[in-house]
Amino acid sequence: MKVPLSWLREYVKVDLPATELAHRLTMAGVEVGEVVEMGGWKECFVGHVLTKEPHPQADRLSLCRVSTGTEEMEVVCGAPNVAAGQNICFAKVGAVLYNSHSGKQEALKAAKIRGVESQGMICSALELGLSEDHEGIVVLPDDAPIGMSLDSYLGDTVLDLELTPNRLDCLSVLGVAHEVGALTGQPVQEPEISYQEDGPPITEQVSISVADPGLCQRYTASLITGVKIGPSPQWLQDRLTKAGFRSISNVVDVTNYVMLEYDQPLHSFDYDRLKDHTIIVRRAKAGETLVTLDDVERKLTPEHLVIADAHDPIGLGGVIGGANSEIGPETVAVLLESATFNEHNNRETAQSMNLRTEATLRFEKGLRPELAPIALRRATQLIQQVAGGQVAKGIIDVFPDAQSAGQTVGLSTDRLKRLLGMDIDIETVERVLESLGFQCERSEPGRVEAAVPYWRNDINIEEDLVEEVVRIIGYDSVPTTMLSTPIPSQQTTPMTSIIGTVKDTLAGAGMQEVISYPLVSGADLQRVHQMDESDPPLRIANPMSAEQEYLRPTLRASLLATLAANEGHSEGPFRLFEVGRVFNHKGGELPEERDMAAGVLAGRRWDPSWLVDDSTLDFYDAKGPITLVMDNLGITCTFEPADDPFFHPGRCARIMVGKASLGIVGEIHPSVLEGFDLKAQPVALLELDLPELLASRHGSSRQVRSLSRYPAATRDLALVVPIDVPAAKVQGILASHRMVEKVELFDVYSGENVATGTKSLAFHVYFQSHERTLTAEEVSRAIQGLLRSLEHQTGATLRG
Repeated sequence: MKVPLSWLREYVKVDLPATELAHRLTMAGVEVGEVVEMGGWKECFVGHVLTKEPHPQADRLSLCRVSTGTEEMEVVCGAPNVAAGQNICFAKVGAVLYNSHSGKQEALKAAKIRGVESQGMICSALELGLSEDHEGIVVLPDDAPIGMSLDSYLGDTVLDLELTPNRLDCLSVLGVAHEVGALTGQPVQEPEISYQEDGPPITEQVSISVADPGLCQRYTASLITGVKIGPSPQWLQDRLTKAGFRSISNVVDVTNYVMLEYDQPLHSFDYDRLKDHTIIVRRAKAGETLVTLDDVERKLTPEHLVIADAHDPIGLGGVIGGANSEIGPETVAVLLESATFNEHNNRETAQSMNLRTEATLRFEKGLRPELAPIALRRATQLIQQVAGGQVAKGIIDVFPDAQSAGQTVGLSTDRLKRLLGMDIDIETVERVLESLGFQCERSEPGRVEAAVPYWRNDINIEEDLVEEVVRIIGYDSVPTTMLSTPIPSQQTTPMTSIIGTVKDTLAGAGMQEVISYPLVSGADLQRVHQMDESDPPLRIANPMSAEQEYLRPTLRASLLATLAANEGHSEGPFRLFEVGRVFNHKGGELPEERDMAAGVLAGRRWDPSWLVDDSTLDFYDAKGPITLVMDNLGITCTFEPADDPFFHPGRCARIMVGKASLGIVGEIHPSVLEGFDLKAQPVALLELDLPELLASRHGSSRQVRSLSRYPAATRDLALVVPIDVPAAKVQGILASHRMVEKVELFDVYSGENVATGTKSLAFHVYFQSHERTLTAEEVSRAIQGLLRSLEHQTGATLRG
C-alpha cells in the first residue's frame, strides 16, 4: 500500500519528518517498508502558456510562448492538448528528464526543430516519471503558482507499507490517518460528504434484489445520469499515480480513489446497458459464461456469486466486472455499486478463476457492512464533481441482516494488567481507544465498552483491545519483570528423541540430510511402484502443479528425484537421507501420518584420487548406517531376504526384530533407476520405520560390562553351508558361545572348489574370558563344540 503524504495530510496534520513517522508507524505494528521521495526535477517549474501558434513548417507542431513569472521563452510542442491559458510543467534547458526514445534520463538541450529554436520543454507525465502516459502534456490546476519549482509543487513523499493480513484498515489512506492521529495526538478530519439529489427517486428507476444474502451481506447503489466520460482532473490523476494506480477515466478513477481512501471496493455499471434496469445478486447458473473486463470468457458454476441483470451475468461479485456493462466513452448514466460480499466465497471464486484484483484483496479479509453506504455516498459526490450529471434521490440499500450492524467489545483494567503486567488507568485506556476512532462508555468502574469503528474488522475480543492500547502507548513502556513461575523442564517426546538420534547417526556416518516437499507427482509414484489404481494415494483437491499432486506414501520418490537433480553436477559420492512423514490412505478416514527415515547411496565410494580405487557404493555401504543406528538405539536386529519389485532381486533384505519389520535395505532395480534417468549403477537405498524402531527400543535394554583384562584369542573359520542359510544365522550360533566376544563375517564365496548349492562363509571369531587367559586347548574345544552345533542346526562343515 502506497500512501502519499500530501494525500494523508488532507485528513490529519503531519509535522514529523517522514523517516520519524515511518519509525513510529512501524513500532506500532504498521510496518513501513520504504520511504520514497518523488521529485528531483531540477530546472523544472510551474509555467503558463501565454500564446499558442501553428508551427510554420510542421502541421502537428505548435509554437508556444511560456512564462515562468520572471521570464518568457519560446517552445516547440507536439502535444495535442496544449492550449493558451494553461498552467503546465515547464523544463528549462539543463533539466534532466526521461527520454522515451532512448529509455534513459538525459539532460535537456536547446535544439532547433524544423528551423525554430525551442528553449525548453512542456512536459508529459512520462518525461517526469509520474506515469506511463505520454499522449499529452500535464495540465496543472488554474491556481498552480506560476514560477514555483516543480519539486515544491508536485514533489511528494510516499510511505510504502508492508502490512500484515489482519490490518485491512491500513489498505486505505483514512485508515493510516487514524493510526497517525493516534500516534501524534492529532485529530482526524474525514471528508465531508454532501451533494445535490435533483433526479427522480432511484427506486423508480432501478430494481435491485439479493437472492443469496449469505454471500452478499449488504448491497447499496446510487444512480447518476447525464455524466460526461472523459479524463480525470489532474489532482485526481496525480493522487492515483502516486498510489501506484493508472488513470483510466473520471468515473473509473473515482471508484479506485474511494477504494484507496475508504478501503471499500466499488464498481460502476453503464446503466443503459442493464436489461430492464434490474440488478439481481445471485449464484451463477450451471453453464453460464461471462466475458470479464480483461476480455477473458469465464465459465461459471453455482459456487460463483454473480451480479446479473434481468437476463445475464454482468459481473463477478467482488472480483471483476463484465465487459457487457463496462463504462465507455458513450456512457451517460452510471449505476454505482458498493457492497459487502462473503469473504470465503470471494477468495474461492478468485482462486478458481486464477484472478487476483484489488477488490478481492480487500473482500477476502472481510469488510464491515457499515462501510458500504459511506463509501457509496463519497463516490457519488466525486463522480458528480468530476463528471457532472444529476444524482437520483436516495440510494438503494439491501441489508437483510441490519440488526447485526455495529459491534461492541469490553475491556477491563484487570485484564490489561493480567496480560501486560502493568497498571494502566481507565482514563488512558479511553483516551487511546478514542484516538483510534472507538466510542467508549464506562459500564462499571475499571471497565469500558468500546464501539468498534466501521473501518476496523480485526477487533473482536478483549485481547484485541489490549493490543490496541499497548501498541499506541508503546511496547517499550511495558516493564521488564521476572517470570512469576519457574520455567517448566523440558519434556521431550520419545518420537522426537528417536528422530534426533537417527538424524545424528546418519549424519555422523557421512550422509547429508535433504528436505523435500510432502507432495509428489503421480508419475514419480508409478516409477517407484507406489501407485495402486485400485487404492490410489491421497490426491490434493487443487494441486498447484502436476509435480505436487499427491501426498507421498513413501520417501523413495523424493529421494531419487533429489539424487537425479544432483547427479548432473558431480560423479559422487552421493550419500543422502531424509527424515519425514508419509501419508497412508485409509479409505474414508483421515490418513495415517507416519514418520520414516530413508537414504540413498550412489556413485564412487571415495572422492576422486589416485590414492583410492574406483569402486562404487553398494548394498553393504547402505547396511553400515543401519547397523550404527541400531547400535545407538540399543536394538539387536537381523537381516532377512526380501522380495520387493522396487529392489534388484537377490539384493534386498528386510530389517527384523523378532517378527517385527523395522525397514528394508537393498540395491534399486535398474528399471526404477531408468525411470529417473539415473546413470549411477548400483544405487542402494535404506528405509527405516521410526514408530517400529520406537516400539523395538522399548522392548530392548542395554547391558554394560567392564572390559576384560585378559587377551583375546582370534580364530578364522571358513564354513561351507547350504546356499539358503543366512550368514546372520551362522553368526548368531557362533556368538552364542559363552567364550566368544565378537564374530565378524569377512568373506562370502560360491563357485569353483565349492559344491553346487552351497557357499563358503569366513568369520573372524574372538575368544576372550573375563576371569583368565584362555589356553589353546580351551579355544580348540570351544571350536569343536561350535562346529557340532553348526552342523546340527545348519548343516555347516569346516571348509578344507
